[in-house]
Amino acid sequence: MSELNCLTMAQARDGLAKGDFTSVELTQAHIAALEASRELNAFVTETPEQALEAAKASDARRVSSNSGGGEAGSMEGLPIAIKDLFCTEGVLTTASSHILDGFTPQYESTVTANLWRAGAGMLGKTNLDEFAMGSATVTSYYGPTVNPWRRSGDDKKLVPGGSSGGSAAAVAARAALGATGTDTGGSIRQPASFCGIVGIKPTYGRCSRWGIVAFASSLDQAGPMTRTVRDGAIMLGAMAGHDARDSTSADREVPDFEAALEKGVKGLKVGIPEEYQMKGMSPELLALWDQGKAWLTAAGAEMVPVSLPHTKYALPTYYIVAPAEASSNLARYDGVRYGLREEGETLQEMYENTRGEGFGAEVTRRVLIGTYVLSAGYYDAYYLKAQKLRTLISRDFREAFDKVDVLLTPTAPSPAFAIGEKMDDPIAMYLNDVFTVPASLAGLPAASIPAGLSGDGLPLGLQLITHPFDEETMFRAARAVEDAAAFNAEPTLMAGDGS
Repeated sequence: MSELNCLTMAQARDGLAKGDFTSVELTQAHIAALEASRELNAFVTETPEQALEAAKASDARRVSSNSGGGEAGSMEGLPIAIKDLFCTEGVLTTASSHILDGFTPQYESTVTANLWRAGAGMLGKTNLDEFAMGSATVTSYYGPTVNPWRRSGDDKKLVPGGSSGGSAAAVAARAALGATGTDTGGSIRQPASFCGIVGIKPTYGRCSRWGIVAFASSLDQAGPMTRTVRDGAIMLGAMAGHDARDSTSADREVPDFEAALEKGVKGLKVGIPEEYQMKGMSPELLALWDQGKAWLTAAGAEMVPVSLPHTKYALPTYYIVAPAEASSNLARYDGVRYGLREEGETLQEMYENTRGEGFGAEVTRRVLIGTYVLSAGYYDAYYLKAQKLRTLISRDFREAFDKVDVLLTPTAPSPAFAIGEKMDDPIAMYLNDVFTVPASLAGLPAASIPAGLSGDGLPLGLQLITHPFDEETMFRAARAVEDAAAFNAEPTLMAGDGS
């Protein structure tokens, strides 16, 4: 039997359907791989018993299905990881923050409920930057996650990107078939690029936000993190769908994303935004971008130069809008209803003690920034101006999509860097999102595809951005890049066979 934890999601699905192995065997292999890769600190909470119970139930459903008792779900029997930002009924949910110590939800997020309905099982909850605020998964109360990749000739521990770094590391290390992530300004795509996997940020509203711990409500969007584009299509199909409990959820039919993979890119117009070629970009990143253009041209697409003139304002706009919304969303963590409580002589003192002890430095920084830009006398100068710029950034994309079908850009300005390398410089950390933030502000679907290696042997990703609710075109282009790149490099610390 092949190494079960090294199968793709599609391969595992097909193997289960043919009876080559059971979901219990597949899940046991991933539990062993998870245990073998604990040095990565990818998981905050492990749920092996729950995963095996789900696998046993899935195997029973498959037997019933084969006997005419109904159809298997689209992710029947597949063990996956869940970012610890999704509320999971009866399982600790922390957002990697001290302030949520002991919080065990009595309800299930819509996205995870959809995945369980499709037949998937949960291996555990993955580590993240505290409240999803970060680009390296180093701000977690539970310690940093380690990227399974290493530079050639250098054993320094590298960041996996963030905030969905635990999910990215788990998938890259073969400790999970796939994982959920959330993307507010690049938190699925950037760690996918750093870890050499596929990261999908769907259109804002495609996946319900109900039951996901909120960071910035007008930006947060759930999406899949997988080893292949096909796996991303399978998983997004299970995650997506309208939810009446979420007022921002789009009441739109979920297409067959996997079927779109077979349509190719012949005749598509691919926009190349000139503003994404920034001063100081590394020659190898520019070369990879040029290679991506050549791959899509060879597949039958046409390259078209486009301009997104307000791109340079995207990062400062994001770092006003997102902290402002975070300041509002995090006001609920006060020690009264759930999580950490630090006592004080007065109610006010209890609030102050709880929040002072419970929030880490990065969360505190963003809450302070957000409170400042929303305060009287500064609202018009900062927050209102940022919202106007957000409108202009969205307009740039709309005008570009009048001419093209999809945009091609780099995903991140660099490969993974060493843990601790940029922690003392918040601005340097924020610049990790320079290529991903614009699509987030406009609510557009975007994907990161592993496309090559840096000079020191680390993964580099290319990003594809499409019209709102046109994930099908995104998947078509992503498949073309994936096929041409034929990225098959493996991380240094890949978990071995768990069977």
